[in-house]
Amino acid sequence: MATGNRTEVTDFILLGLSSWPELQPVIFGIVLAMYLVAVIGNTLLVIVVYSDTKLQTPMYFLLSQLSFIDIFLTTITVPQMLVHTLSVNRTISFNRCMAQLFFFMTVGSMEGHLLAAMAYDRYVAICDPLRYTAIVSRHLCLRITLTSWVIVSLNSLLYSVLVTRLTFCGNQVTHFFCDITPLLQLSCTRPVVNEMLIFTEGVAVVVSPFFFILGSYVRIGVAIASMHSVAALRKTLSTCSSHILVVLLLYGSVIRMYLRPSSSYDLDQDRQVAIFYTVVTPMLNPLIYSLRNQEVKGALKRLGKRLCISGYMQPGSQANRKWQHFS
Repeated sequence: MATGNRTEVTDFILLGLSSWPELQPVIFGIVLAMYLVAVIGNTLLVIVVYSDTKLQTPMYFLLSQLSFIDIFLTTITVPQMLVHTLSVNRTISFNRCMAQLFFFMTVGSMEGHLLAAMAYDRYVAICDPLRYTAIVSRHLCLRITLTSWVIVSLNSLLYSVLVTRLTFCGNQVTHFFCDITPLLQLSCTRPVVNEMLIFTEGVAVVVSPFFFILGSYVRIGVAIASMHSVAALRKTLSTCSSHILVVLLLYGSVIRMYLRPSSSYDLDQDRQVAIFYTVVTPMLNPLIYSLRNQEVKGALKRLGKRLCISGYMQPGSQANRKWQHFS
Protein backbone atom coordinates (compact mmCIF):
# COMPACT_ATOMS: atom_id res chain seq x y z
CA MET A 1 0.00 0.00 0.00
CA ALA A 2 1.34 3.45 -0.90
CA THR A 3 0.49 6.85 0.55
CA GLY A 4 2.03 9.76 -1.38
CA ASN A 5 5.70 8.95 -1.82
CA ARG A 6 5.74 6.51 1.09
CA THR A 7 5.55 2.81 0.41
CA GLU A 8 5.09 -0.15 2.69
CA VAL A 9 8.02 -2.14 1.40
CA THR A 10 7.68 -5.94 1.27
CA ASP A 11 10.71 -6.53 -0.95
CA PHE A 12 13.69 -4.69 -2.41
CA ILE A 13 15.18 -4.59 -5.90
CA LEU A 14 18.98 -4.87 -5.90
CA LEU A 15 20.36 -2.91 -8.86
CA GLY A 16 23.63 -4.84 -8.82
CA LEU A 17 27.21 -3.76 -9.45
CA SER A 18 26.47 -2.08 -12.78
CA SER A 19 23.37 -0.98 -14.71
CA TRP A 20 24.90 -1.69 -18.12
CA PRO A 21 23.46 -4.95 -19.56
CA GLU A 22 26.47 -5.59 -21.82
CA LEU A 23 28.77 -5.70 -18.78
CA GLN A 24 26.78 -8.34 -16.86
CA PRO A 25 28.49 -11.44 -18.40
CA VAL A 26 31.92 -9.87 -17.84
CA ILE A 27 31.09 -9.00 -14.23
CA PHE A 28 29.71 -12.52 -13.68
CA GLY A 29 32.90 -14.17 -14.97
CA ILE A 30 35.31 -11.96 -13.03
CA VAL A 31 33.41 -12.10 -9.73
CA LEU A 32 32.84 -15.87 -10.01
CA ALA A 33 36.57 -16.44 -10.57
CA MET A 34 37.50 -14.27 -7.57
CA TYR A 35 34.86 -15.96 -5.41
CA LEU A 36 36.16 -19.43 -6.23
CA VAL A 37 39.76 -18.36 -5.52
CA ALA A 38 38.67 -16.83 -2.21
CA VAL A 39 36.71 -19.89 -1.05
CA ILE A 40 39.30 -22.44 -2.22
CA GLY A 41 42.24 -20.44 -0.87
CA ASN A 42 40.71 -19.86 2.56
CA THR A 43 39.45 -23.43 2.82
CA LEU A 44 42.92 -24.74 1.99
CA LEU A 45 44.44 -22.46 4.61
CA VAL A 46 42.02 -23.76 7.26
CA ILE A 47 42.84 -27.37 6.32
CA VAL A 48 46.57 -26.70 6.49
CA VAL A 49 46.36 -25.03 9.92
CA TYR A 50 44.26 -27.81 11.47
CA SER A 51 46.15 -30.70 9.87
CA ASP A 52 49.74 -29.61 10.47
CA THR A 53 51.06 -30.08 14.00
CA LYS A 54 53.66 -27.32 13.53
CA LEU A 55 50.87 -24.77 13.08
CA GLN A 56 48.99 -25.63 16.29
CA THR A 57 49.75 -22.23 17.85
CA PRO A 58 47.50 -19.33 18.95
CA MET A 59 48.57 -17.18 15.98
CA TYR A 60 47.57 -19.78 13.42
CA PHE A 61 44.37 -20.56 15.30
CA LEU A 62 43.42 -16.90 14.82
CA LEU A 63 44.50 -17.08 11.19
CA SER A 64 42.20 -20.05 10.63
CA GLN A 65 39.33 -18.11 12.20
CA LEU A 66 40.07 -15.22 9.84
CA SER A 67 39.83 -17.62 6.90
CA PHE A 68 36.46 -18.88 8.19
CA ILE A 69 35.28 -15.27 8.36
CA ASP A 70 36.42 -14.59 4.79
CA ILE A 71 34.54 -17.64 3.51
CA PHE A 72 31.34 -16.53 5.26
CA LEU A 73 31.74 -12.91 4.20
CA THR A 74 31.93 -13.72 0.50
CA THR A 75 29.21 -16.40 0.68
CA ILE A 76 26.73 -14.01 2.33
CA THR A 77 26.85 -11.63 -0.64
CA VAL A 78 28.47 -13.08 -3.77
CA PRO A 79 26.26 -16.10 -4.73
CA GLN A 80 23.15 -13.92 -4.63
CA MET A 81 24.94 -11.27 -6.69
CA LEU A 82 25.97 -13.84 -9.31
CA VAL A 83 22.39 -15.08 -9.67
CA HIS A 84 21.04 -11.53 -9.99
CA THR A 85 23.71 -10.58 -12.52
CA LEU A 86 22.29 -12.94 -15.14
CA SER A 87 18.66 -12.68 -14.00
CA VAL A 88 15.86 -10.26 -14.85
CA ASN A 89 14.31 -10.70 -11.40
CA ARG A 90 16.57 -9.03 -8.83
CA THR A 91 14.14 -8.83 -5.94
CA ILE A 92 14.87 -9.87 -2.38
CA SER A 93 12.21 -10.07 0.32
CA PHE A 94 12.26 -7.60 3.19
CA ASN A 95 13.00 -10.31 5.77
CA ARG A 96 15.81 -11.84 3.69
CA CYS A 97 17.28 -8.38 3.19
CA MET A 98 17.31 -7.70 6.93
CA ALA A 99 18.83 -11.13 7.59
CA GLN A 100 21.57 -10.46 5.03
CA LEU A 101 22.24 -7.06 6.62
CA PHE A 102 22.57 -8.65 10.06
CA PHE A 103 24.92 -11.45 8.99
CA PHE A 104 27.04 -9.17 6.82
CA MET A 105 27.53 -6.61 9.59
CA THR A 106 28.28 -9.35 12.13
CA VAL A 107 30.86 -11.16 10.03
CA GLY A 108 32.39 -7.94 8.68
CA SER A 109 32.84 -6.50 12.19
CA MET A 110 34.25 -9.78 13.44
CA GLU A 111 37.13 -9.59 10.97
CA GLY A 112 38.42 -6.43 12.63
CA HIS A 113 38.28 -8.02 16.08
CA LEU A 114 40.27 -11.03 14.88
CA LEU A 115 42.92 -8.76 13.35
CA ALA A 116 43.14 -6.94 16.70
CA ALA A 117 43.67 -10.25 18.51
CA MET A 118 46.39 -11.16 16.00
CA ALA A 119 48.06 -7.78 16.62
CA TYR A 120 48.10 -8.50 20.36
CA ASP A 121 49.64 -11.90 19.67
CA ARG A 122 52.42 -10.26 17.62
CA TYR A 123 52.96 -7.61 20.30
CA VAL A 124 53.52 -10.19 23.05
CA ALA A 125 55.68 -12.38 20.80
CA ILE A 126 58.00 -9.48 19.94
CA CYS A 127 57.97 -7.36 23.10
CA ASP A 128 57.70 -10.09 25.76
CA PRO A 129 58.86 -13.33 24.09
CA LEU A 130 59.94 -15.07 27.31
CA ARG A 131 56.41 -14.92 28.72
CA TYR A 132 54.62 -15.50 25.40
CA THR A 133 53.45 -19.05 26.17
CA ALA A 134 52.28 -17.99 29.64
CA ILE A 135 50.31 -14.98 28.35
CA VAL A 136 48.96 -16.09 24.98
CA SER A 137 47.28 -19.49 24.85
CA ARG A 138 44.76 -21.20 22.62
CA HIS A 139 42.25 -20.95 25.47
CA LEU A 140 42.74 -17.17 25.65
CA CYS A 141 42.29 -16.86 21.87
CA LEU A 142 39.12 -18.92 22.06
CA ARG A 143 37.71 -16.70 24.81
CA ILE A 144 38.57 -13.56 22.83
CA THR A 145 36.92 -15.01 19.73
CA LEU A 146 33.71 -16.00 21.52
CA THR A 147 33.47 -12.65 23.35
CA SER A 148 33.97 -10.79 20.06
CA TRP A 149 31.20 -12.84 18.41
CA VAL A 150 28.78 -11.82 21.18
CA ILE A 151 29.70 -8.13 20.91
CA VAL A 152 29.45 -7.87 17.12
CA SER A 153 26.23 -9.93 17.03
CA LEU A 154 24.48 -7.62 19.51
CA ASN A 155 25.78 -4.57 17.65
CA SER A 156 24.50 -5.88 14.31
CA LEU A 157 21.16 -6.85 15.82
CA LEU A 158 20.72 -3.28 17.10
CA TYR A 159 21.39 -1.81 13.65
CA SER A 160 19.12 -4.32 11.92
CA VAL A 161 16.21 -3.64 14.28
CA LEU A 162 16.56 0.12 13.79
CA VAL A 163 16.55 -0.29 10.00
CA THR A 164 13.34 -2.34 10.15
CA ARG A 165 11.66 0.61 11.91
CA LEU A 166 12.40 3.03 9.06
CA THR A 167 9.80 4.13 6.53
CA PHE A 168 11.10 3.70 2.99
CA CYS A 169 10.26 5.92 0.00
CA GLY A 170 11.10 3.30 -2.60
CA ASN A 171 12.58 -0.16 -2.84
CA GLN A 172 15.37 0.13 -5.42
CA VAL A 173 18.68 -0.46 -3.63
CA THR A 174 21.72 0.92 -5.48
CA HIS A 175 23.90 -1.99 -4.44
CA PHE A 176 24.40 -5.69 -5.05
CA PHE A 177 23.44 -6.69 -1.49
CA CYS A 178 21.55 -5.25 1.47
CA ASP A 179 24.01 -2.90 3.15
CA ILE A 180 23.15 -0.25 5.69
CA THR A 181 24.26 2.79 3.68
CA PRO A 182 21.99 2.34 0.61
CA LEU A 183 19.09 1.30 2.88
CA LEU A 184 19.43 4.50 4.91
CA GLN A 185 19.38 6.46 1.66
CA LEU A 186 15.89 5.06 0.95
CA SER A 187 14.50 6.39 4.22
CA CYS A 188 11.74 9.00 3.81
CA THR A 189 13.26 11.09 6.60
CA ARG A 190 16.83 11.52 7.67
CA PRO A 191 17.62 8.54 9.95
CA VAL A 192 19.24 10.64 12.68
CA VAL A 193 19.29 7.85 15.29
CA ASN A 194 20.96 5.43 12.89
CA GLU A 195 23.57 7.98 11.86
CA MET A 196 24.32 8.86 15.49
CA LEU A 197 24.84 5.19 16.27
CA ILE A 198 27.21 4.79 13.31
CA PHE A 199 29.42 7.63 14.57
CA THR A 200 29.25 6.66 18.26
CA GLU A 201 28.57 3.04 19.08
CA GLY A 202 29.56 1.98 15.56
CA VAL A 203 32.95 3.66 15.90
CA ALA A 204 33.45 1.93 19.26
CA VAL A 205 32.71 -1.53 17.89
CA VAL A 206 34.13 -1.29 14.37
CA VAL A 207 36.99 1.21 14.60
CA SER A 208 38.24 0.52 18.13
CA PRO A 209 39.99 -2.68 16.93
CA PHE A 210 41.87 -0.53 14.40
CA PHE A 211 43.11 1.83 17.13
CA PHE A 212 44.09 -1.19 19.23
CA ILE A 213 46.07 -2.55 16.26
CA LEU A 214 47.67 0.85 15.73
CA GLY A 215 48.63 1.09 19.41
CA SER A 216 50.10 -2.42 19.36
CA TYR A 217 52.33 -1.60 16.40
CA VAL A 218 53.41 1.71 17.91
CA ARG A 219 54.62 -0.18 20.99
CA ILE A 220 56.29 -2.77 18.79
CA GLY A 221 58.02 0.03 16.87
CA VAL A 222 59.23 1.68 20.09
CA ALA A 223 60.56 -1.66 21.38
CA ILE A 224 62.42 -2.39 18.14
CA ALA A 225 63.82 1.14 17.94
CA SER A 226 65.25 0.81 21.46
CA MET A 227 67.17 -2.31 20.40
CA HIS A 228 69.12 -0.46 17.68
CA SER A 229 69.28 -3.73 15.76
CA VAL A 230 68.83 -4.01 12.00
CA ALA A 231 68.38 -7.79 12.33
CA ALA A 232 65.54 -7.30 14.85
CA LEU A 233 63.88 -4.79 12.52
CA ARG A 234 64.07 -7.18 9.57
CA LYS A 235 62.67 -10.04 11.65
CA THR A 236 59.79 -7.86 12.86
CA LEU A 237 58.94 -6.73 9.35
CA SER A 238 59.04 -10.32 8.16
CA THR A 239 56.75 -11.41 11.00
CA CYS A 240 54.24 -8.55 10.83
CA SER A 241 54.20 -7.44 7.19
CA SER A 242 51.41 -9.82 6.14
CA HIS A 243 49.19 -8.77 9.03
CA ILE A 244 49.82 -5.06 8.41
CA LEU A 245 48.96 -5.42 4.73
CA VAL A 246 45.66 -7.20 5.52
CA VAL A 247 44.76 -4.50 8.08
CA LEU A 248 45.39 -1.73 5.54
CA LEU A 249 43.30 -3.49 2.89
CA LEU A 250 40.36 -3.97 5.26
CA TYR A 251 40.23 -0.67 7.10
CA GLY A 252 41.10 1.43 4.07
CA SER A 253 37.86 0.36 2.38
CA VAL A 254 35.76 0.28 5.59
CA ILE A 255 36.65 3.86 6.58
CA ARG A 256 36.06 4.99 3.00
CA MET A 257 32.61 3.36 2.98
CA TYR A 258 31.02 4.01 6.35
CA LEU A 259 32.74 6.64 8.48
CA ARG A 260 31.73 9.77 6.61
CA PRO A 261 28.69 12.10 6.59
CA SER A 262 25.62 10.92 4.70
CA SER A 263 25.82 14.04 2.48
CA SER A 264 29.02 12.70 0.92
CA TYR A 265 27.61 9.28 -0.01
CA ASP A 266 28.04 8.28 -3.65
CA LEU A 267 26.20 4.99 -4.01
CA ASP A 268 27.61 4.25 -7.47
CA GLN A 269 31.18 4.50 -6.16
CA ASP A 270 30.27 2.77 -2.90
CA ARG A 271 29.15 -0.44 -4.58
CA GLN A 272 32.44 -0.54 -6.50
CA VAL A 273 34.38 -0.12 -3.26
CA ALA A 274 32.18 -2.80 -1.65
CA ILE A 275 33.30 -5.41 -4.17
CA PHE A 276 36.81 -4.79 -2.91
CA TYR A 277 36.22 -5.77 0.73
CA THR A 278 33.58 -8.45 0.01
CA VAL A 279 35.54 -10.34 -2.67
CA VAL A 280 39.01 -8.94 -3.40
CA THR A 281 40.29 -8.75 0.19
CA PRO A 282 39.05 -12.27 1.16
CA MET A 283 40.68 -13.55 -2.03
CA LEU A 284 44.01 -11.85 -1.26
CA ASN A 285 44.22 -12.76 2.45
CA PRO A 286 45.22 -16.44 2.02
CA LEU A 287 47.63 -15.48 -0.78
CA ILE A 288 49.28 -12.84 1.42
CA TYR A 289 49.68 -15.20 4.37
CA SER A 290 50.86 -18.16 2.31
CA LEU A 291 53.26 -16.39 -0.06
CA ARG A 292 54.89 -14.28 2.68
CA ASN A 293 54.98 -16.91 5.42
CA GLN A 294 57.62 -19.64 5.35
CA GLU A 295 55.80 -21.78 7.94
CA VAL A 296 52.58 -21.79 5.91
CA LYS A 297 54.47 -22.55 2.70
CA GLY A 298 56.23 -25.41 4.46
CA ALA A 299 52.90 -26.76 5.75
CA LEU A 300 51.42 -26.56 2.25
CA LYS A 301 54.33 -28.59 0.88
CA ARG A 302 53.94 -31.19 3.63
CA LEU A 303 50.20 -31.42 2.95
CA GLY A 304 50.87 -31.85 -0.77
CA LYS A 305 53.34 -34.66 -0.07
CA ARG A 306 50.88 -36.42 2.21
CA LEU A 307 48.16 -36.21 -0.43
CA CYS A 308 50.52 -37.52 -3.11
CA ILE A 309 51.63 -40.44 -0.92
CA SER A 310 48.01 -41.17 0.00
CA GLY A 311 47.03 -41.26 -3.67
CA TYR A 312 50.08 -43.29 -4.57
CA MET A 313 49.39 -45.92 -1.91
CA GLN A 314 45.60 -46.01 -2.38
CA PRO A 315 44.33 -49.62 -2.54
CA GLY A 316 43.71 -50.71 -6.10
CA SER A 317 45.94 -48.07 -7.67
CA GLN A 318 48.58 -49.19 -10.17
CA ALA A 319 51.36 -47.79 -8.01
CA ASN A 320 50.12 -49.72 -4.99
CA ARG A 321 49.89 -52.97 -6.98
CA LYS A 322 53.49 -52.51 -8.07
CA TRP A 323 54.53 -51.87 -4.46
CA GLN A 324 52.75 -55.03 -3.28
CA HIS A 325 54.34 -57.01 -6.14
CA PHE A 326 57.87 -55.98 -5.14
CA SER A 327 57.07 -56.53 -1.47
